[in-house]
Amino acid sequence: MSADPFTRTNRTSFLPAAAALALLLCAGNAAAMEASIPAAPTEQSEIERFCSNIADAARDRRYALQAQELETLQKDVDKRIKLLEEKRAEYEDWLKRREDFLSKAEDNVVDIYSTMKPDAAAERLAALDATLAAGILMKLDARKAGVILNEMERKAAAALTVIMVSAIRKEDPT
Repeated sequence: MSADPFTRTNRTSFLPAAAALALLLCAGNAAAMEASIPAAPTEQSEIERFCSNIADAARDRRYALQAQELETLQKDVDKRIKLLEEKRAEYEDWLKRREDFLSKAEDNVVDIYSTMKPDAAAERLAALDATLAAGILMKLDARKAGVILNEMERKAAAALTVIMVSAIRKEDPT
């Protein structure tokens, strides 16, 4: 089998190169005309005819290549958007399950502290993180929380009270 240099594959790779060469020739001819360098009369008219004949085809090919590249980019963007939407939905589902779990766990912890003896609850809450202890006290019945605070050390009760008051404020204290 002899290799045909103008097979379909070679022709498609040849066309952009030929279009680029033609554009260079046309640009060179235009530059020569602007610089007032006289070109051979027959050569100039042939080049001008050639350039005018292929200008529309070259422009159409350039637009087609740009449209193809834009289409490829759009597909890539669409694929990434789809992946992001899937991740967002997955994250929202996880967040909802987490919030449900925390709500149930928090209610259970509050129930546990509400059934404890006030002196034991005060001792355990004093050992916890202050913001967590304040959150639990805020969820308790006011009467029960007051008895627990009464059983606490004075400084610990004051610190928890400050946290609870700042959490109740409507505006940012800072």
